[in-house]
Amino acid sequence: MVSGGMDSCVAAASAIEYGYRPAFLHINYGQRTESRELMAFNEIANHYQVDQKLVVDISHLNEIGASCLTDESIEVPDSNLESDNIPISYVPFRNANILAAATSWAEVLGAATIYVGAVEEDSSGYPDCRRSFFDAFEQTIDTGTKPGTQIKVITPLINLLKKEIVEKGMTLNAPLHLTWSCYKNENVPCGKCDSCALRKRGFEQAGVRDPILS
Repeated sequence: MVSGGMDSCVAAASAIEYGYRPAFLHINYGQRTESRELMAFNEIANHYQVDQKLVVDISHLNEIGASCLTDESIEVPDSNLESDNIPISYVPFRNANILAAATSWAEVLGAATIYVGAVEEDSSGYPDCRRSFFDAFEQTIDTGTKPGTQIKVITPLINLLKKEIVEKGMTLNAPLHLTWSCYKNENVPCGKCDSCALRKRGFEQAGVRDPILS
């Protein structure tokens, strides 16, 4: 599952380093930066010379709304990294929708694993970014797929801080320069949203310059 962001890029690099032959899945769900994220996805896929890639549209999440990522009438707020509340950027049950599509394709491919770049540090109020959620979804996969299907959901970054993700990405030579994290803009990162703030803090704490900044 490759959104085009830094975390999913490093998760993909981890899978490739581990020896998996990757198939890249990208989801368009009507997010503000849909075009820019798709561009990042394609560039990362080209970097790794991935032959099997699939882009799926689940724009019903845009129609459902209730998130500043999908509803243009809701302003993307400035970052508040100290808050424990569920942020307005939370897209209701998004990861379940995405995992459902990933599981369908994985079953067709005969894939053994789904790699997800979920991180519990990310906006700590996201209930579908917790490992307990992915454990529960694995049980759903076991129950709802053909007999003999065994698909594990791997979250290699789940307990890492952004600093550690930056460091891991550099160790794996992941193409961080191709990634996009901003919730708001598609040209220049806004530098103010939660995602930009987390990314900025991660690179600063790692003592490394973010390669997407001029």
